[in-house]
This record gives sequence, structure tokens and C-alpha cells, in this order.
Amino acid sequence: MDPELQMYRRDELVAKGGSQRGIRSQVAAGDLVRLRPGVFVRWKDWKQAKPEKRIVARARALASVSANRPVFSHETAAAIHGLALFRPGTDRVHTIVPVERPGAALGVIRHRGELGHDIVEIDGMLCTNLARTVADTARTMTFEQAVTIADGALRLECVPGSGEYDLERAAAFGRTAREVAKRSAHGIARAGRVLDFADGRAQLPGETISRIRLRELGFRRVALQVLVPGPNGSAYYVDFEFEETLTLAEFDGTIKYIDGKMLDGRTTADVFDREKQREDWIRGRTQRRFVRWGWPHVTTAAVLGRRLAAFGIAPPR
Repeated sequence: MDPELQMYRRDELVAKGGSQRGIRSQVAAGDLVRLRPGVFVRWKDWKQAKPEKRIVARARALASVSANRPVFSHETAAAIHGLALFRPGTDRVHTIVPVERPGAALGVIRHRGELGHDIVEIDGMLCTNLARTVADTARTMTFEQAVTIADGALRLECVPGSGEYDLERAAAFGRTAREVAKRSAHGIARAGRVLDFADGRAQLPGETISRIRLRELGFRRVALQVLVPGPNGSAYYVDFEFEETLTLAEFDGTIKYIDGKMLDGRTTADVFDREKQREDWIRGRTQRRFVRWGWPHVTTAAVLGRRLAAFGIAPPR
């Protein structure tokens, strides 16, 4: 798990030999990023942090200066739960406050509503539980953003240590999220569409967005995480299988070729070679077409459609 961003209070920086004027100069120069008045992070750390970590840092900064503990919700709660996000807003945090709570706060989106028993504590912060988080984002965010969160929540909730997707548990989670969504007067139908489509077998946001684009193109029978027996009793899992066209496909995010944690001591060339050997085995074993795409190919359905057409793959009529 990636470490949290290190935050510094103004008094800590002064105690280490800084000054009020020096802190202001560092902020103006871009060496420090102000998360809340009196709470900062180093720019070099902020620049390297993933968007989800930036959101969590802003939430932690708000919690550290609030007289009453805020309850984080929506996209912010999803980040606190450790879910990957799609095109998140990293300059604000979402909270839920009582209906009668007045006013607004800089960098904070306040949603008014009742919480009941929908609160959990994670790493010292209060946020909506997983089902409430999915319900709230499904009602209010774009389809792509909401399905990304719902897919991640289902994966977190419904993939036990054995690695097999628990369909019954996924169905139960979906029913709970629907009931929570119905408590609101807005976005119920939108939430239903998100939950109908969500599937925790999508492992990463790129796979989620790919599924959405494939549906927009007209593919209906798309299996996820398809098992292909590997050499010496091993198992390979392929992201997608188009049952109508007998095609296997994968979303190929470039991060696995540059992220040190994913390289696990291997060189980029080693990873490429292993991927090539794996793909050759899958092609030979299944005798099916195999196509890859990445983030540039899922910007729209039309772009992905052109990528597939280059390999002779078209949606079923």
C-alpha cells in the first residue's frame, strides 16, 4: 500500500527553524502546498502522489483543524476506503452535514443528509460506509466515475482470500446499495443503472472504462477475468472474452512497466518478455485472436471501435 502523504503543521515548521515569512515564501515559490490554513505538504511529495492519496491528504488536513470531526462522503469516502477513482477532483473534499448545518467552507463540498448507522472510522477519519459511499456516488457522479467506484467496492467486498468472486455476496451488496440510494429523492434511476452494470471482477479503472466502451459499441456478452490454464499447472487470467466473436482482450495500462512496486525488482525488458511469453501461450492454447488496448484507446467508444476494427473485430449485429 502506498504511504500517506506527510503533512506539516505551521507550528512544526517553525519549530524546525522556519518562520512565518519563510513559510509564506515557500508557498509562493511552490515548494509547499497549502492543504488547509496552517497545514502543508512538500510539493515534491504532492507531485508524486496518486490522486487518491491527494484526496485523502486533504481530508486528513480538514479533520486535523476541525472543531467537530467531519464525516467524509462521496468521492472522498471512496478514496479513504482505498478505492481507485476515475478523473477525480483533487482540489476539494466531500462531507455530509446535518440538514440544519449552515454555510460553506473553502475546498469543501457539503452534502446535507441523515447518516444513521452509515458511518465507519478508517485510519482515524470518519466516512460513510462502503454501501452508502457507492449509493451516493452512483446517484451524483458521471456513469464512468460511479461505475469505477462501484466496481472497486464490489471487488473489495466480494473477492475473498481465495481470489474467487463471490456472486451471492455481490448481489447482496448491490441490494443494500440500492436500498440506501432510495432514501434520497434524487438520482435513484441513475444509481440503478450504475449498480446494474457494476462488476467487481474488473480489477482496475481501465478495465471498468473499457467495459463501458464495449457496451456502448454494442458488445453484450463480455466475460471478465477468463481463466486460461498456463504451463506447469499455472493459471492465466485474461481481462475480457468477447463470446460473440471468440476473441480475448486485455486492457494494458503502461504503469506496470514503470511502477517500481509492480516491477518487483525486474527490469522493464523482463516484464515485456514475460508478457510476450504469456500472450504467446494464451494464443497457442486457445487458438483465438488476442487484442490489447490502453488508455488512449478508451477515450470514446469510437476510438476503441477503430482499435478493434484494425484487428478485424466488429460488434455483433
